[in-house]
Amino acid sequence: MAPFSREAKVPAITLGFWLIKILATTLGETGGDAVSMSWLGETTPDAGAAGVNGYLAGTMIFGAALALLVGLQIRARRFAPWLYWATIIASTTAGTTLADFATRSLGIGYPGGSLLLLGCVLASLLVWYRNLGTIAADSVATPAAELYYWITITFSQTLGTALGDWVADAGAGYAGGALVFGALLAVIELLALLTRISRVVLFWAAFILTRPLGATVGDFLDKPFGAGGLEVSRLLASALLAGLIALLILILPQRAGGHPRAATR
Repeated sequence: MAPFSREAKVPAITLGFWLIKILATTLGETGGDAVSMSWLGETTPDAGAAGVNGYLAGTMIFGAALALLVGLQIRARRFAPWLYWATIIASTTAGTTLADFATRSLGIGYPGGSLLLLGCVLASLLVWYRNLGTIAADSVATPAAELYYWITITFSQTLGTALGDWVADAGAGYAGGALVFGALLAVIELLALLTRISRVVLFWAAFILTRPLGATVGDFLDKPFGAGGLEVSRLLASALLAGLIALLILILPQRAGGHPRAATR
């Protein structure tokens, strides 16, 4: 397939990208919980009393924001850092509430939800590859590629929430879960340094794993002491994370991804 001549509309994959991505996924957890659990009261004794499911209502709110931002992202002529990261945050908050709705309200459970969502991620990547010939992030320079990119990301954000909760509730706890996923990301970095495994495959593996890392860190921050958390206010944690993300966007170089041929090695 001939390489694209247009500039990619996603950021270059740098250390700064991963730092902001992890913070954004953590914000997705605290922000999603702040809306569905704290504001809409899904985890209070009065949950559902008004006939509203907090997880479903939260998903509709964040899903609408995500659809709007993805539309703006596709219409944009070039990479726009603030728009891109706002869309990432919308996808991770929508993923949080959607995963909670599927695993808790629908009763699928964490194993079933994780397997279902993993299938959705793999299916979206397969369809993307079959139709466009590459799933490299640096090839995201056309409306079709962008649509596949954001569908895949939203599935991966939802998968990460269910996976993070599954590992934490299985006995690792929130801090232990964060260590597990942090270690897995370190393994991926070693594979990138020491092997010839496709960098595209390793990118998507790392992208997926940053979400459960953020989920467990977010839960560690805002869950009660008795549940293994620090009991930080969800609104306060979300505000601090949003401020830190904004600061990093301002101070770290934000540039579009490089040529697709460099990303497919």
